[in-house]
Amino acid sequence: MRDKTTPAAKSSKRQRGGSPSKRAKSPTQKNNGKKPAVAEMSAPETADAAPAAAPSSYQTGPVLCAQSRSAGTIPYNQILNALPHPVIVLAADNGFIYANTAAEAFLSTSLAMLKRIRLDDIVAFGCPLLSLVGQVRRERTTFNEYGVDIATPRQTTPQLVDVYGGISPDNPDHVLLMLQQRTMAQMIERQLTHRAAARTVSGMASILAHEIKNPLSGIRGAAQLLEPALTDEDRGLSQLICTETDRIKSLLDRMEVFGDERPLTKEPINIHDILDHVRQLAVAGFARNIQFVADYDPSLPAVPANRDKLVQAFLNLAKNAAEAIGPETENGRIVITTAFRPGVRLSVPGSGTRIALPLMIEIQDNGPGIPGTMLEHMFDPFVTSKANGTGLGLALVAKLIADHGGTIECDSEPQRTVFRVLLPMQELPHKARDASKAI
Repeated sequence: MRDKTTPAAKSSKRQRGGSPSKRAKSPTQKNNGKKPAVAEMSAPETADAAPAAAPSSYQTGPVLCAQSRSAGTIPYNQILNALPHPVIVLAADNGFIYANTAAEAFLSTSLAMLKRIRLDDIVAFGCPLLSLVGQVRRERTTFNEYGVDIATPRQTTPQLVDVYGGISPDNPDHVLLMLQQRTMAQMIERQLTHRAAARTVSGMASILAHEIKNPLSGIRGAAQLLEPALTDEDRGLSQLICTETDRIKSLLDRMEVFGDERPLTKEPINIHDILDHVRQLAVAGFARNIQFVADYDPSLPAVPANRDKLVQAFLNLAKNAAEAIGPETENGRIVITTAFRPGVRLSVPGSGTRIALPLMIEIQDNGPGIPGTMLEHMFDPFVTSKANGTGLGLALVAKLIADHGGTIECDSEPQRTVFRVLLPMQELPHKARDASKAI
């Protein structure tokens, strides 16, 4: 059969794509040499033609697709489910219309269950996310909000996220939200804060060492000289002076460690040897009634470290865990875990280099947990929840880990507190590195 296309249509085809023989055939035309069932438009296109309304990607019915050069069409829900960030669409009453796979995992609720509830039912009362959604509807505009705490009934601790939101182009009453969790960014930011706090204590420790320790020696010596000439009632006061000066001197000796900025003498060390030594010291002393569980990765490479400093750091963490459990707690348990976590890198302040921190050491206890108000300041000096604590133990641990080029972070909830340390591994010599690359 001959093509009965009108001359005007032929002219239109030549203007848009040249002769029919030079234009690429559609998949339908290539199918057994048959022509498509839908006739080609005979009238030329005009610039004033209104485009067809796009279907909603989250409504029931046909799935909106994206055109692909090689695979034809790709459903948008597959693209959204491939994203690592939660994506949510809310109706006018804050009911859930759509949630991708990451959103289901973040909220710990399936999409079928989310469609039966509203956002107000799943987030805590007074959550900033609710006011942000209302702001989007009122102002009809997009927004970015950073560092928003979101707590749900199924999460024991709030999640810190960055929120991106806007109005759906199909329905101005529908709000689109994308959440980006800040777990790793927050850890690095806190670690830099811990280092700054340690440097502040370092300067203060140097001042205290020079300005206070010398007068303390004179005060203690004067009290000892006066003691023989005093009565029995007054002799107790001189002894009190000596006792208190000794206590202050002991505190200053501990703070002097923060002022030690000398580079560490490091050597390749098996981290498991250090952890086993710490465990033996703890079992023989302050953690006599607590069960220790070692979950080691035997394939871990060596860590460049100062053995004494790392023993001091992990011994402080083990002692902190044992004190949190308490001597009278039954079934007290401390779990020490090591693992290799590639991909974690930390920027060194003042330079453009990034250090890999693949060695992870976790010390977990089943104590009552750390209050949420104190968790953000755990590694700051003089922050403690203990009645007789000085608040310098964890600050010292943060400094010692930072001196080794690592980071430390804490996650806590009732019956589960984890101190997580990330350390660099010993680099191979050039010859061994070249040989490994050749293999």
